Parts: sequence; C-alpha cells; structure tokens
Amino acid sequence: MNQKQFDKPRAFRFKRFSHKAYSAFNSMRKVVNIGVVAGCVLTFAHTTETSAQSSLKSRESEKITEKELDEVTVTASRIELSANQAAKQVTVITRKEIEQAPVQSIQDLLNYVSGIDVQQRGGHGVQADVSIRGGSFDQTAILLNGVNLSNPQTGHYSFDIPINLSDIERIEIVYGPSSLIYGASAFSGGINIITRKDPDHKAYARVEAGAHNLLNTEARGVLKNDVVTTQLSAGYMTSSGYINNSDYDIFNLLSQTRLNIERAKVDVQLGFNDKKYGANTFYSAAYPNQYEEINSYLASVKGEMGSKLKFIPQVYWNRHNDCFQLIKGDESKVPYNYHKTDVYGSNLNLQYTSQLGITSFGAEFRNEGIMSTVLGKKIDEPSGRFTHSDNRTNISYALEHNLLLDRFTLSVGILANYNTYLKKDYMFYPAINSSFRILDNFKVYASWNKATRMPTFTDLYYTTVTHIGNSDLKPEDSESIDLGFKYNTPFVKAHITGYLMKGKNMIDWIKENPDDKWESRNITQIDKKGLDMGATFFFKELFPSIDPSTTLQLGYSRLHQDKSSGELISNFTLNYLRDKFTAQVNHPIYQGISANWNFRWQKRMGTYLKYENLKPTRQEPYPSFATLDLQINWKLKDFVATATANNIFDRKYFDLGNIPQAGFWLMAGVSYTLK
Repeated sequence: MNQKQFDKPRAFRFKRFSHKAYSAFNSMRKVVNIGVVAGCVLTFAHTTETSAQSSLKSRESEKITEKELDEVTVTASRIELSANQAAKQVTVITRKEIEQAPVQSIQDLLNYVSGIDVQQRGGHGVQADVSIRGGSFDQTAILLNGVNLSNPQTGHYSFDIPINLSDIERIEIVYGPSSLIYGASAFSGGINIITRKDPDHKAYARVEAGAHNLLNTEARGVLKNDVVTTQLSAGYMTSSGYINNSDYDIFNLLSQTRLNIERAKVDVQLGFNDKKYGANTFYSAAYPNQYEEINSYLASVKGEMGSKLKFIPQVYWNRHNDCFQLIKGDESKVPYNYHKTDVYGSNLNLQYTSQLGITSFGAEFRNEGIMSTVLGKKIDEPSGRFTHSDNRTNISYALEHNLLLDRFTLSVGILANYNTYLKKDYMFYPAINSSFRILDNFKVYASWNKATRMPTFTDLYYTTVTHIGNSDLKPEDSESIDLGFKYNTPFVKAHITGYLMKGKNMIDWIKENPDDKWESRNITQIDKKGLDMGATFFFKELFPSIDPSTTLQLGYSRLHQDKSSGELISNFTLNYLRDKFTAQVNHPIYQGISANWNFRWQKRMGTYLKYENLKPTRQEPYPSFATLDLQINWKLKDFVATATANNIFDRKYFDLGNIPQAGFWLMAGVSYTLK
C-alpha cells in the first residue's frame, strides 16, 4: 500500500474547497492551490462517480498533481464522502435530471433506475412499493435529509413525504444491506432524499394540467441573508383518475430554515402531507371500492459544528394518520380501520479527522408507537376510536473508520442494535467496504455488509376478512457480498456490480390455496444472485459540434432468486423483478428546446392470483412489458414550458396483479423562477 501522501508534501489544485471533513483530510501536508474554473459544466450519470474535468497548466517551478475534489457528496458511509471516494454502489439522481424527466412524483422518477423495483397501485405516486435488489417495500429505508421516515406500520406509507419535486437537490440510493449507515430498517438498501439548502432564486411557481382532469401546482418562496435562509414550499396535485375509483388529491407543505452561525449550522424542517385517494383493488381484488385518507406531520432539528472534531446532533418526530375503507363510504358493512403512528428519536454522530482517516461514532434512540382499531394489543380502556396499541424502542450504537488514501478507500464499521420487541441482548451488524483505483479512470470496489429488519405492525397484527397477522414473527436478517468496477472517461462513465445476498426469516404474506386468507409468515431463506450495470455517454467528447447536453444513459439489472418456501402463493417477496432495462436520451431540438426520452422494459418472476367477477380463479405468471415516456422542455429566460407524454404507446400493464396502470397520459405546464 502506497503511503506517500502521509509522508511527502505535494501540490494539489482544487476547483473548490468545500467545508467537508474529507476536504481537510485530503489536504493534509499538501500544498493546496484553490482556483476557480468558470463555465464548468457537470453532467451526472445514474450511477454517479462525478468529477470536475478541466485542463490545468503546469508551472516550470513546481510539479502540480491534478486532484479532483468532487462537487457531489454522498452518504454511502456514516460520513459524507465525495462520490469518487465512496466504496459502495451508489446511484445519485441530480436536480438537473429531475427537471428534465417526464415524471410527477419521486416514485415515477425511481422507475427509471435499473436496480429499483417500483410497484405502483395508483397514478403519479399516489401509493407505490419501492424496493432494492429484489427486497420487499418494508426492507428499504426511506430518509428525508437524513431523517428516517420508514413507516413502522407498513412500508406502503414510507413515501408519504411532504416534499415536491422542485424541492429536491438530489436523491441518493445506496444498494445492499446498509444498517450501519441508515439504521436497522435498511435491510436491502436505502434512499436518502436531499432538499435544496441554498437556492439561487427568490421565488418559484409552476402549474401543469392534463388528461383525466389532472392539475399540478407548486410554489416556493425564499428569504435569506448572511445568517438565515428560510424556504416555504407548497404543492397540490389532483386528478379524477384513469379508471373508476382511482381519483386523488395530494397536498404538500414544507418549511426549511438554515442558520449559519460562525463555524456551525442548524437545519430546521417542518412538513405536512395530506392524501385522499380511491384505492381500486389496492389490497384485494375482491374489493374494488377501497379508499384511503392519510396525513402526516414531520419536524426535525439537525446541527453541525466543529471541524477536526465534528458534532452532528439531530432530533425528529413524525406522525402518520390514516383511515382505510375497505368499502368506500359505507362503515356499516365493514368498519373503517383507523391508525395513528408516532415515531420520535434522536441521534448524535461524532466525527474525528486525523492522519489515519475519519473516525465516526454514532448513537441513536428511536421509539415507534401505534394506536389503532385493529393493529396492536387490545387495550383495557379505548382511547377515542382506538382499541389497540403497541410500542417498541430501538437503541443502536455505530462505530466506523474511513481510511482515505490517494487510490485506496477502506471503510470498516459495526452497528450494535437493541430492540425491545426482541427481548434479547444487542445484535451486531458489521460492514466492510473498500475501493482501489487501479488506473486514473478505472476503479474496483468490494463490500460485505449485514443488516436486519423488525416486522411491521401490519405484519404482526393485521387480521381482517382477508388477512391473518402473526405476532410471533422473527426479525429478518440479510448478508451481502458485492464486487464492482467503475470506468470513467470524458466520453463514457460505466459501472458493473455483481452481488450475492442471503436473507433469513424473510417475511411475506402467503397462502397455500387460492381460497385461503393471506397470512404473514417467516419464509426460511432466500438466496439472491444479481448483476447491475450501466453506462452514460457524452457525445460532445466525440463530436465537438454537438450540444453538450446530448447524452445517452443505459442501465440493466438481472436477479436470480432461490427460495425455501415450497409451493406457497406469495403476495410480495417471491414476486421479484428478474430483468429491468432502462434507456434515457436527452438532446436539444432547437434554441432552448430539448427532449428527454425514457424507455423501460421489465420482466417479473412469480405469479399472481387472477380475479374474475371479484372471485379468485387461477394463478397467472407476470407478463413482461415496456413503456416509453417523453418530456419536451422549452426554456425562455426565467420561464420553462413543458409537454409530457407518459406511456406513449398506451401499453396495458400492471406492477401488481389485478391493478391496471394508466395508459397514455398527456400533460403540459409552465414554470417561472424569480432570481
């Protein structure tokens, strides 16, 4: 191992020196030249290993080694690292990509990532199950600015987030077991949504309309000075639906305040999300007139202070209320289900930077509670309409060290986790991630990680006319080994990752015969073998006359799964996405007008129970399907006009059996940004 960077001062030139822990570490005992490069254009791939490219002239008096300090940081470990230093497979979806994409929601956007499985029940992210590497929707941790919003009642609700697409700076996706990074719920990976902290405008407004009486509006105002930046954004989206009982109304409100006090900063966020939607056959094809009303509240405060020794404390609270109606508007036949979940917690992360790297120690306290008409243990004295409740506490400690050398990165850590649900001692989940840059443009990385997931309150207690819960469920455990390669040049950025993943005590809703009720059980074991690859091509490098925004992105994932479950009928876990291919083309058309094309093809394994006339009939395999979406963007000064066409060829398809998705859907809108 080459240790030169610790022993010999060298000259480095950075395009920008950011206030990150790894920045200080990279500059130790080096001559640092900080320069400004004007007109730098950054273009990011889905699996992003971003780096600023420029030509720097050498002086005869000194030899300057070019060092790239990435503009984008990712949370692929317990500390923020540049994407170039991350030793784990990470996908970054940037703000520019979000603005160009023909989507109405985060769930729609994730459909274009090859390694992500999005199973939508309604249009435009009304409700969707999002999973990574063939895991279930309960096995993916969902975070907003580092606050874990994974819903303990059910992962169906983890994306009930008070955020609009225009609020987002980037989305980070970490693949594979990630309990050390995101906590116990990151069984198969995590998705961290990062909002804009320093917007370059005073106000923003957008309105969009389209087929099926679609109306989508967003507005944001910004006030800032040298100390405080305050943002308030609101969004409202409504549609009459593309089939009967698929209407929706969604409202989001998000307030963000950042205080910069000398060498410290404090972030405060408050949010509110409200949804009302027809849930046609969402949970059972025997009941097409289901309906849901949901609202959620979010509050968090996060601080960051220090440099060599950094303190990052955080406290948060999230409440989720929902009313589920199996038969819409008729509680006399089937009583409504009411649920209220409260999650509150605090964590403290300490980071120490030395010549040996960056050491992180973290502790987290998280309490999850539910009040319900059906979920939980029956209480002696009802509280209003609630007759059942349950509560559990999770306590964890994490230790991680990151060694960052010129060409080598090593991250080693362990999570000690205790949950009152288990009534056992602490369980330990280690992680080792490493990468080595063999050549300037070629890197290899490998990792080994373990993780766990507690059963949701739905898994434990949901017993109705169609389902039977299981209060004796064991927690799930996973272990994964990854090996990957990345190749980056000005013309192409490519990656390929192979992985082996084992899961024990997997939880699924299953039945042995079509007429049986769904039951939650621990499936003995599921072994997975997978491959994920992708490439982004920048044609400007080959054809100088072409507009630099002309890009082609390709992605493909393949998964094989072995299970020990007999001939059970599975509702979720055993119906994994075997193949997914994505292609995205972005190109200019004429003077400020550009087009973004998104193609997706996928094949799901497993079967679904076919319903006819509201009765189960037979098992059917999932058919493969392909969709094509297009967005035309026309930028004229501070105005941007868009025309969006989803499912251009009106393909009939479904992500979950018996729940049809929307066909061709045309929309148009305009936005204005006040600088």
